[in-house]
Amino acid sequence: MAISSTLPFPLVIVCLLFIRGYSSLPTTSGVTGTISPTDDYDQFDDPTPNSPNEVSPNGVIYQRCKYDPCLEGQVSCAVLAASTRCLCPGATLYDVIPDTPSLRSVSWNGSQVVIKWCAPNSYVTGYVVTVKGQEWQKFGMAQRSGTLGDIEHIAKVCVVAVNDIGASNGSCMEYHPRDTSLPLTAGLIGGALGFLLLLSLAVLLWRHQRQRKQEASISMHDTVGAQ
Repeated sequence: MAISSTLPFPLVIVCLLFIRGYSSLPTTSGVTGTISPTDDYDQFDDPTPNSPNEVSPNGVIYQRCKYDPCLEGQVSCAVLAASTRCLCPGATLYDVIPDTPSLRSVSWNGSQVVIKWCAPNSYVTGYVVTVKGQEWQKFGMAQRSGTLGDIEHIAKVCVVAVNDIGASNGSCMEYHPRDTSLPLTAGLIGGALGFLLLLSLAVLLWRHQRQRKQEASISMHDTVGAQ
């Protein structure tokens, strides 16, 4: 016997809708499903770059690591992430050439040239500084600044990040040495003034001694004449 002949038509519609609600529907992992702990945290990034926390689609709150790529002597972001479960910027792996570091300044500190830079989001084992295209000095992976001694002429100064795979592109600035003409001129003027002062004192002393000799000679002449 058909269902439609024994049940009212509205009840048939309700039964069909009820059965359809419990039927399984095909889904794709790109649309639904939970996010595993190994998923890339970059998909949780908030549109606000300065937001201290990130919230994943499943409600888990992630906190950004307190890591400054321009500060030297600090614990690496990877270590912070492993110990505190915070979020680090996405970094390239150890088997990839590092990204380019960011050169901040090349300046004279009064005795030598000082260079400062920020680390890239990459696996880095050290840094190399070049001057005029020639390797000048090497620095450790935790350093973000260093001294280069004296650079006498205008030169292109670059910092390069390196690891076991290779070297990054260089981040460069043009260094202009300090103006040495003013101190040199001041030194020459000071030396000339000192020489003139000594010469004047020598002339005054010679005239004083000559005057005393003349006075002594006159006094002796007067004494002989009186006798």
